[in-house]
Amino acid sequence: MALETYQAKRDFSRTPEPKGKRASQPDGASFVIQKHDATRLHYDFRLEMDGVLKSWAVTRGPSLNPDDKRLAVHVEDHPLEYGDFEGVIPKGQYGGGTVIVWDRGTWTPVTDPKKGLKKGHLEFELDGAKLRGRWHLVRMHPKEGESRDNWLLIKAEDEEARSKGDILKEEPNSAKTGRSLKEVAANPEGIWNSRPAGRQPKKAKARSDPPPATKPAPFHPEFPKRARKAAMPGFIEPALAKLKAKPPAGDRWIHEIKFDGYRTQVHLDNGKTRLLTRSGLDWTDRFGGPLTAAVTKLPVETAIIDGEIVVEATNGASDFSALQKDLSDGRSDRFRFYGFDLLHLNGYDLRATTLVERKALLGKMLDGCDPALAFSEHFETEGGRVLERACSLGLEGIVSKLGDSEYREGRSTNWIKTKCHHRQEFVIGGYTPSSTGSSAIGSLALGVYENGRLRHVGRVGTGFTVAVAEELFEMLSRLQTSKSPFADKLDALQRRDLLYVRPEFVGEVEFSAWSADGNLRHASFRGLRDDKPAKEIVRETARDIEKGPTLPNTTVKLTHPDRIYWPGDGVTKQGLANYYAEVWRFMEPFVVNRPLALLRCPEGIDGPRFFQKHAWRGINTNIVAITDPKDKAGEKYLKINDFDGLIALAQSAVLEIHPWGTTTEHWERPDMITMDLDPGDGVGWSDIVAAATELKDRLETAGLAAFVKTSGGKGLHVVAPLKPKATWRQVKAFTKALADTMSKDTPTRYLSTATKAKRDGRIFIDYLRNGRGNTAVCAYSTRARPGAPVSMPLDWSDLGEDIGPAHFTLNNVATHLQKRSTDPWGEFFAAARPLA
Repeated sequence: MALETYQAKRDFSRTPEPKGKRASQPDGASFVIQKHDATRLHYDFRLEMDGVLKSWAVTRGPSLNPDDKRLAVHVEDHPLEYGDFEGVIPKGQYGGGTVIVWDRGTWTPVTDPKKGLKKGHLEFELDGAKLRGRWHLVRMHPKEGESRDNWLLIKAEDEEARSKGDILKEEPNSAKTGRSLKEVAANPEGIWNSRPAGRQPKKAKARSDPPPATKPAPFHPEFPKRARKAAMPGFIEPALAKLKAKPPAGDRWIHEIKFDGYRTQVHLDNGKTRLLTRSGLDWTDRFGGPLTAAVTKLPVETAIIDGEIVVEATNGASDFSALQKDLSDGRSDRFRFYGFDLLHLNGYDLRATTLVERKALLGKMLDGCDPALAFSEHFETEGGRVLERACSLGLEGIVSKLGDSEYREGRSTNWIKTKCHHRQEFVIGGYTPSSTGSSAIGSLALGVYENGRLRHVGRVGTGFTVAVAEELFEMLSRLQTSKSPFADKLDALQRRDLLYVRPEFVGEVEFSAWSADGNLRHASFRGLRDDKPAKEIVRETARDIEKGPTLPNTTVKLTHPDRIYWPGDGVTKQGLANYYAEVWRFMEPFVVNRPLALLRCPEGIDGPRFFQKHAWRGINTNIVAITDPKDKAGEKYLKINDFDGLIALAQSAVLEIHPWGTTTEHWERPDMITMDLDPGDGVGWSDIVAAATELKDRLETAGLAAFVKTSGGKGLHVVAPLKPKATWRQVKAFTKALADTMSKDTPTRYLSTATKAKRDGRIFIDYLRNGRGNTAVCAYSTRARPGAPVSMPLDWSDLGEDIGPAHFTLNNVATHLQKRSTDPWGEFFAAARPLA
């Protein structure tokens, strides 16, 4: 369908809906569901495709129950701008009634969407604020004489599906503003506007019109003594923090979370808003309408706020890669500004006042404002504790500031930043084309300036999604040059397949350490930084930064290291190998010399997958074939002996490693018990934690030690080390009795049988992992699921609401390992006891 149908049905002089046009770059991936209280309440389901929003009217709304098949009537295409519309369509106009943005996010097709639309079956995954996981849209065969194009919206069977509860009743309000239909109907003004001032639709004078919007009361605070009257200044050079290895100590310091976004200076001058980057560039248009509108609604005349614009992931942490993607796609609905300093307010210059005074004013000013604006809270507790908590949550780090200091422009010791991991900007001096596809980059050559000359510091070959790799190829190929931009002469390995470019682009990169010769180790791309000039990029160091652990080397050659295994997260084969180098010293005793079952995904998690426990043709020599003593004539099993074996698994597209609970030295005597807590629908995280704690108590009563790890899926694994004395039969009988007893004692919470129909609201205590030949996912193994989650060993004190079952991912584990004070599983085998 073309937009002509949409436009022909609407009088844009009367309705606030956007007229819109087809997007010039039709490769976005947004979805939106709008709750529409028209003649009949329904939900409009829209998927971005070919530069428009393909749309279906779902009469009863989506359901998380796969047994519910909800009618979805295919209607006219809508413009992309419509995805941000929230307001009231006047009575008498097409679709008259109130509209809210009930859910929004991104969608990923599982199969070719164009073919699916034509054939009548779209299969896709949603990643929204309310709806996630896999879904189907299936066209119904039309009845005789029926003109409507009827489809069915169906939730697929996956971890996000559930048969109990109604998401429509549980989450009735807007995902954009948090408001209800009733609240939007009473106050539609200022929520969304597609027209510049002076071209608003004529207001109908009918009595049914909603009342005008209520403006917030003007903000007239009492100013601190050192505030002075002054005209509104122009751009103010921002205060910058110095990098240190540890946060400063003392009562004078306050500590804030370090955001992973774009430093921004907000200027509000009598209704006019400007959003300026850290170098003074005006990016008001780039950051778009919703954020600008939110600033304009602040109840002040003039203000300058220092802060950061971010896009937040589902766990609430700022995500620079998501911010970059939204900027690239021209999407502005997810931007959020965190203000952490107030420099000017209502004709008063505040830079000479203390930081705590400025923040007190800022907090009051932002209280109750638009959700797109937020106040950056601070902590007055010991900085080391704040940093440790930030790192455990996968955040970038903290910024410590002198609470009694004035605002000092430029870099000074008034502000100290402490990072959870190594991360900074680098100049891009070249690229290698992808070895797995055309028109995409495979890696980038990076450099920093030293005394005005660009020094080569290595390459980054992971962290690129397919779309980013293609975008970088298009951008960099225009800058290609025959002359190396690096001052130092590159050796043959550094030059291999490298195409030089003019050093104009800057990329942000995370890495594990600097090598002795000044090169990056295990780098991962996070996004472009077009707010910083390339000439300003130098190596960022702190004298007292602690050196990271020595990482292992491998003799295994990775073919096609830029092959992407987790497309949505940009994790390549090289990225997986880098991750295993980081965790090897912890993972080794749980993976070597054990029979293994392997989940292989040669085309990544979106392609075909299969379990493999026997040798295959052309297997890497570092993966060892072994004979089962009870089946000497049967097929060979598999094990690895060392780090080379682990990297050989990554080379072979093994994305999950499932060992037996024993070593090849004691085939018939298990050395660990694994109890898998598998929650059914309606089970909360706190219930899973409680179940794990109860299992711990019961194991300890039986004389065993208990350890815990995330599964990387929905639940937890409680694991007990054993002296290899008992047989498989004895161990399985013990674990079955343990599960049966818990189920019998509390049948409303637990069950010990795998009957899926009985699992709703209860936790299946899976003891079946403890039979001969059965396996459980290895500690530190990745999982072949979106987000690249990891099965992560924890301390029992780590269990809480902040850390969920899939909290740890391939991208944040290294940070967590570097900052944790002890290894919670370091004494695992030392705690082994024989099974009584």
